[in-house]
Parts: sequence; C-alpha cells; structure tokens
Amino acid sequence: MELDAGSAPQALSPSPTYWLTRFVLLRLLGALYAVAFLVAINQIVPLIGSHGLLPVGNYLQQVASAYGSEGAGFWRLPSVFWLNHSDAALLTGAWIGLGLSCVVVAGYANALLLTVLWLLYMSFVHVGQEWYGYGWEIQLTETGFLAIFLCPLLDLRPFPRYAPPKPIIVLFRWLNFRIMLGAGLIKLRGDEVWRNSTALYYHFETQPIPGPLSRWFHFLPRPLLQVGVWFNWLAEVVAPFFVFGPRLARHMAGVVIVLFQLNIIVSGNLSFLNWLTILPALACFDDGFWARLLPKQLVQRAAAAAEQAEESRPMRTTAWVVTALIAILSIQPALNIVSPGQIMNTSFDPFDLVNTYGAFGSVGQERLNVVFEGTMDEKPDEQARWKPYLYKGLPVALDQRPPQIAPYQLRLDWQMWFAAMSSPAQYPWTLNLVWKLLHNDPGAVSLFPQNPFPERPPRYIRAVRYRYTYAEPGNAQGRWWNREPVDIWLPPLSADDPRLAEFIKSAGWAP
Repeated sequence: MELDAGSAPQALSPSPTYWLTRFVLLRLLGALYAVAFLVAINQIVPLIGSHGLLPVGNYLQQVASAYGSEGAGFWRLPSVFWLNHSDAALLTGAWIGLGLSCVVVAGYANALLLTVLWLLYMSFVHVGQEWYGYGWEIQLTETGFLAIFLCPLLDLRPFPRYAPPKPIIVLFRWLNFRIMLGAGLIKLRGDEVWRNSTALYYHFETQPIPGPLSRWFHFLPRPLLQVGVWFNWLAEVVAPFFVFGPRLARHMAGVVIVLFQLNIIVSGNLSFLNWLTILPALACFDDGFWARLLPKQLVQRAAAAAEQAEESRPMRTTAWVVTALIAILSIQPALNIVSPGQIMNTSFDPFDLVNTYGAFGSVGQERLNVVFEGTMDEKPDEQARWKPYLYKGLPVALDQRPPQIAPYQLRLDWQMWFAAMSSPAQYPWTLNLVWKLLHNDPGAVSLFPQNPFPERPPRYIRAVRYRYTYAEPGNAQGRWWNREPVDIWLPPLSADDPRLAEFIKSAGWAP
C-alpha cells in the first residue's frame, strides 16, 4: 500500500484504520491520568491520610470487618493500599502515577505501562471513599482498562509494529454509547425541567462549581437556553445510536458528542468528566478524519507504520477475549439503562470494568452553600466578628469571579456542594473538619486558599448555609453574587466542647 504524504493510512484500503486514532486517544488518556494523579498528590493526605478527614486505615478496617477478613475485603475492593496505606505510600503511588502519565503524554505507551496506571488509579478509587465516589472515577478506570489492549505488551513507540485491534475500538464506542445514553435517559426519567426544556434556566447557577463564563450562560435569552436542552437530547439520546453506524454517520455522531462536551467544559467546572467523555468518542473517527486535522509529519509516520504493519496473533486473540468478557459484564449495565428504575454511576464488578453512567438526572432550582466561619470573640453570637473560610472554587465572597478549575478537581468543594443540600448528620466528617480548623491543622487548612486565622486558631467555628444567586452583569457594586442566610448548618463549636471531642474520639479520628 503506497500513500502520499497528506493521505490517511486507509486511503487506498477498503476498511478504515485507526493508527492516528490510537495516538490521539492515548495522549488524551495520559493527560487525564496526569491531572487525576496531580489531584491525589495535592489532596489525598489531608482527605484520607493517617490524620485526614476520613483516614484510610479506619476505612480498610471497617471493610475487612464487614467481609470477614482483609483478603475478602481486597477482592471486594482491590487496591494496592491494602499492603501499605501510610501517607508515604499514598504519595508514592500518586507520584508514580503522575510520572508514568507524563510518559504516555509524551507519546510512549504499552500494555504493561497502562496496566500499572490502571491498577494505581483503581487503588485510589477503591480507598478514596466519598471523595472518590463520582462517576468519572470509575469511568476513568473503565477507560484505562480498555486502553491497555490498544497497545503491544512491551513496544512503547507511538506507532508500533501492530495496528490497534478493531474490537477494542468498537468497545470504546460501546463505552461512549453507555455514557451518553445513560446520561440522556436519567434526565428524561428524572426531572420535569428536562422534559419541558427549562433545565438550563437553573443549571448554570446551581451547578457544583461555576466557571468564569457560567453567569454569561445563565443570562442568555431563555429561547437559547431551551435550544441548549434540545442540543442535549441530540447529543445524549440520538447521537449514541450512530456511533456504530456507517463511516459518515459515525463521524457526525462523534462531532456532535465532542461539541456538546466542549460546550459543557466552557460553561462550568465539572472536573475532568467532559474531557474523559470526549475520549471514547474519538473512536468514532478513523485515520482519514484525523489526517485532515493533524500535522503532516504525524500523518506520514502513521502511514509508514501502516505500510510496515505486522499482525500479532496474541494481540488479536487477547482483544477478542476482552471483548467477550466485556460483553458478558455488559448485560447488567445494559439492562439498567432500559430499566424504569435506572441508577447511575454504579459498578457491577469489583474491578469497575463495565459500569453505568449518568449526570444531572435532576437539576436544583436554588444554589445553597455552606460557609465555615470562625471568630476570636468570647461570645459566638450574631454580634461576634465572624471571618469566613473561603473555598478555592465554591462561591463565598460576593465580588469574587468564579475561577477556572477543571479539569482539576477540588474534592472538598465538591463534597460541600452536596452537603449544602443535606444535613451534618449525613456528612459527619464536617465535624472532623471543624475540629481540625479549631486546631489550625495544616492539612485541613491546605484545602482552603488561605487561613483567616494564621496566628492562632479561632475560638469558635460555625457553618452557615446561604442561598446564592447571580448578580446582574454590570451592577454598580461589581458583584458576581447575591446571597441571603438560610440557617445555621452547624452551631458554634469550640475545641473545648466535650461533645465535639468525644464525637471525634469515638469516630476514631483522634487518639
């Protein structure tokens, strides 16, 4: 097969090839792994370290007790941190993950390296407790598992001797199908505001962590916001059925899905979810598509690799074995999608190989936010001088523009978004957070951008729940937000409070 410099590797071939698809897909996967491990480096110790808000040692003891032994606990929640879960071990795992991710971003990947990345990240997910309880965590483990079988076992080169197995490409499309359709159907079943096309009247204001452009989207004309919901249906309910279709249909479906995800990326801060959802959609595109977008030199390298390609029987056999395994494990997730009782973001096997997905099945119509406030005054009443602990992402100060955070994730901020819609009883670790702030614990304080009490800890801390709404753009005060108090979410607490001290001790969070 001879190719000119600007043609795709399959230009004279009767069937599409996926050398460039594999190249792009793996580079994006490496970047997402890098972000995920960077988040762990910065946050894992204050969240689940030995003195974290939810110490991993306590959790593994509870799991082992529930299942009868550490061995049984391991098979239920596989993780290398059963062997050693010290702070040093957690950070070592995160740094190794970041280093290997950068190797993949640089263009070098094989099945062995990708297996290590998959095992490491799954290990964090399985011990991360509610800090890692988001759909994109198991989505990354499922995506990472499939990527292992795109590559030869040892050959690290960007364009190795063996072509990416077509069955694995199809499995990526199957993953994309389940992600998108699951998200669409959970909305159709979940909330009237989706069905009557008014969901975007509220979403940009009430989403977990707004971004710099979220307010602009919120104040768009309402007919445009309704069109946005219709585009949502096109991307999540219609397009998924074409990812398995003929070449043109596949390309059109992929473009719709990618454009939809890019729109969500610029309108909010949903961690790396949307980039991760773009990744399997890339399997809709073959080399002919990428040849029009990528640099000429890269296209030539792919063409040369395709021309010299060899067939690997072990790689082909492994791909079909994996396909059979995924087909069997897909039965329950597929039944869940069509079930009236559909659940989202759930794994049906210990290794998170095939999962169910979905997002924003319901949309809140008001934004509540819990703000921790401290005072040095002797009386913790309304006349006291209360200073807020600002979040890194969630709104607190009314004149502060929402920052761009994604694809990075602020795990405390995300959990506090959920907590604001619930009670402290459902989020008992918030009392541990208060206890640590009352002692100026460096780990807990690091989860906030600054410490309002740098010299010595406050005498009291309380948590107030506020209702936030966007301020009209161009207002005289330069505000981004308006707010009004709703209630006292946690009453004033001090380090001398015996009830708080006893609770922290009984939970195993203090000696």
